[in-house]
Amino acid sequence: MAEPRPVAGGGRGEPAGPGEAACTFPAPPGLEAALEGHRPTWAEVDLDAVAHNVAAIRRHIGPHSALMAVVKADAYGHGAVEVGRACLEAGAKWLAVATPEEGVELRRAGISAPILVMCLAHPSQAAAVVEHRLSQTVCNWELAQALDGAARARGVQAAVHLKIDTGLTRLGLVSPRDAVEFARGLQGLPGLRLEGTYTHMADADAEDKSFTRLQFERFMEVRSAMVQAGVDPGLLHAANTATAVDLPELSLDAVRVGLGIYGLVPGRAQRGRLDLRPVMAWKTRILFLREVPGGTPVSYGRTYVTPAPRVVATVPVGYADGINRLLSNRVSWLVRGKPAPLLGRVCMDQCMLDVTGIPGVAVGDEAVIMGRQGPSQLTADDIADLLGTITYEVLCWVGRRVVRVYLRKGCIVKSRGPLSHAACPGPL
Repeated sequence: MAEPRPVAGGGRGEPAGPGEAACTFPAPPGLEAALEGHRPTWAEVDLDAVAHNVAAIRRHIGPHSALMAVVKADAYGHGAVEVGRACLEAGAKWLAVATPEEGVELRRAGISAPILVMCLAHPSQAAAVVEHRLSQTVCNWELAQALDGAARARGVQAAVHLKIDTGLTRLGLVSPRDAVEFARGLQGLPGLRLEGTYTHMADADAEDKSFTRLQFERFMEVRSAMVQAGVDPGLLHAANTATAVDLPELSLDAVRVGLGIYGLVPGRAQRGRLDLRPVMAWKTRILFLREVPGGTPVSYGRTYVTPAPRVVATVPVGYADGINRLLSNRVSWLVRGKPAPLLGRVCMDQCMLDVTGIPGVAVGDEAVIMGRQGPSQLTADDIADLLGTITYEVLCWVGRRVVRVYLRKGCIVKSRGPLSHAACPGPL
């Protein structure tokens, strides 16, 4: 079972023993107002941590490379508009998204910075890409011609970035000859402007960097072929978070940083190499408490039966909110600074915790699913390691029913209600 770990300089985070003190921890100012009328399950997004991480990464990669902050998938569940603004205020020059729809959301929120769409758009989306001044990834003629037509219809030029496949086998042109031929073809489309050329690393988080270096060499061969053919490749970018952390010398004109913005790194060996701060904490509150005798089954399938009398707490969060069902009987959350094991199977909307031996436990107490509480913490890395998955996935699990609250200097400055991508009014 995954147990919360002590924060450096803190306590051990063990279950409270008989008579041992346990305590509650103050909520950030403004939380009660943000949760008013909502189920008390929320994610706290620390915008000061975002700014800190952007600054740390910029120092690491040096002044000659622009930071492109990746805010796709609603900023990995954190909130694309809010995180995007915080990144730009902290010195990022670009934002990157996966789809045109994500870029349009940022534009409608008033963000005017350059935005790269990293996945191929469908040709039917070309008009929206052009209208909202998005820089679109291209590597096929159907999309390029659609963008050209949409741009000429509006009397503008659309910016495109040419994708080169150096070893991921997902999107892009492979050979230098094909890249040059395609780029020359783009020059014949008056509605398009080649703004950049890029590739993506397949396993830069591995300790063996030989394939990453090979990919970089392949990319530079493409760049050289384009230059020799008289084609300006524009902004060159290849490095992601893992590459930027371990091989900052490969940063080129820009680096695309996703996970690092959120205070995490892809590989275990990279943990601690940069001074990064986790941005998200995920919390809920106890809504129901009961004492049960030994021999009591808990949750669906009766996979857990109490071996002795227990105090069981019910919290309003489940797999519909992003709690992976594989965590059933395998993880402890934090209540009053102490581990509270998850009992039985995760339900769609609720979970049960063992709070036996936690003095003073009461309805309304905070339960930390991910994050820090007092001397202990449970991180996205811990959860990913337990389930044999990646940290990216853990962050993206946090569902739309979970209220997002945004903090500056420890105070809530904005909130976003559940089941909506629209932010509640409130200045950052």
